[in-house]
Amino acid sequence: MPVVELRTHRVRVPLHTPFSTAVRTVDHVEAVLVEVRDEDGRSGWGEATENWRVTGASLAGIEAAVDGPLRAVVLGRDPDATEPLTRDVGRAVQGNQAARSAVDCALHDLAAVRLSVPLARLLGAGTLRVPTDVTLAAGPAERMRTAAEQRRSEGFDVLKIKLGDPGGDDLRRLKEIGAAVGPGVRLRIDANQGWTPKQAVRLIGEFEQTGLDIELVEQPVAAGDFDGMAYVTARTGVPVMADESVWSPADALRLIRTRGADLINIKLAKCGGLRPARQLMALAEAAGVGVVLGSMMETHVGTAATAALAATARPGGLLPDLDAAWWLSRPPVTGGMVYDGAELCLPDAPGLGITGLAHTA
Repeated sequence: MPVVELRTHRVRVPLHTPFSTAVRTVDHVEAVLVEVRDEDGRSGWGEATENWRVTGASLAGIEAAVDGPLRAVVLGRDPDATEPLTRDVGRAVQGNQAARSAVDCALHDLAAVRLSVPLARLLGAGTLRVPTDVTLAAGPAERMRTAAEQRRSEGFDVLKIKLGDPGGDDLRRLKEIGAAVGPGVRLRIDANQGWTPKQAVRLIGEFEQTGLDIELVEQPVAAGDFDGMAYVTARTGVPVMADESVWSPADALRLIRTRGADLINIKLAKCGGLRPARQLMALAEAAGVGVVLGSMMETHVGTAATAALAATARPGGLLPDLDAAWWLSRPPVTGGMVYDGAELCLPDAPGLGITGLAHTA
C-alpha cells in the first residue's frame, strides 16, 4: 500500500512560561505538522518548527519544501522501505533540514504504525520511558534560583542552565542555582554561543572552582568558530559539547579531527531526521565522542520522535535533553507522549501513538 497523501497542518501552541536564551525569548511555538497517509488510511506524523534565529526555518519555507519537492519524492512510494525512501528525502532539497526531518519522521512513524509496533521498538529500543533534564531559562539570578528550586521539587535532578546573555553575571547565577538545589543535582551549562574563546576558558575555570557537579558546557562560542571550540576544549577540565556547530556528518568530522568537542548534541531539526541522526550517532560512537539527543523548542510530535531514538541509547549514557514539549501549555495532537516527572513516556501503541489533531479553541 503506497503513500497516497501528504498533508501539512499549521499549529500555534502557547508556552506555560516564557522561555529565554542568550539569543531569543519565546512565549509560543509555531510549527508545521506533516501527516503522511497510506492507501489504507493509516497516518504517520512529523514536525518542523519555525526558528529564525537558529535553523532559519520559516513556516512558509517549510510548507514550500514539503508541498513541493518532498511530496514528489514520497507519493506513490512504499512506506515500509524507509531506508531508500528517507535517503531520497535527504537528497530532495538543499538545506531545509527541518522540513526534511518532518517528512523523515512521518515516514518512520507510518512504517511503525503499519507494523503495529511503537516507533521506539522499530528503532530497536528496549524501553518506552526516557529520562530527561529540564532547562532553566536565562534571566536574573534570583528568578533562576527560584526556578531551580521549583524544578528540583518536581523531581528533576539534571538541570540545563541557560547562560551567556550579554551583560549577565553568569558566575553569580550559577552559584545561586547551586546553593538552591544542593548536592545530588547535575548541572549542564548552555552558553548558546554567548562567549569568546578566552572568556569561555576564564568562566569555565571559575565555574570549576565552585565545586558544583558540572556535567558539561554546551556551545560556549560561535557556531562557526571551530578553532575557538578546540581552544576551549583543550583548556578546560569540564567536557565541552557542540550544538549549533554540528548540522551534518561533515561538521562532526571536522570537530573530531580538530578535537573541538568532547560531545555533540544531535537534533533532528538540525540534521534532517531520524536517518541522518542515526548516522551521526554511529560516527560519534566510532570516534569516542559522547552524544546528547536534544530538541528545539518544539511540540510533542518532534520531541517524541527524538525520544524514540533516545530510547535506543546504551545504558549509562548521558541523559537526553528532551524537555521541549514540557514547556507547552497543551499538546497539538491527541494521543502520543506524556511527561511523568523527569521522564518522558512513549505510549505502547503503534508508531508515536498519535491519533489525530487536537481541537483547541
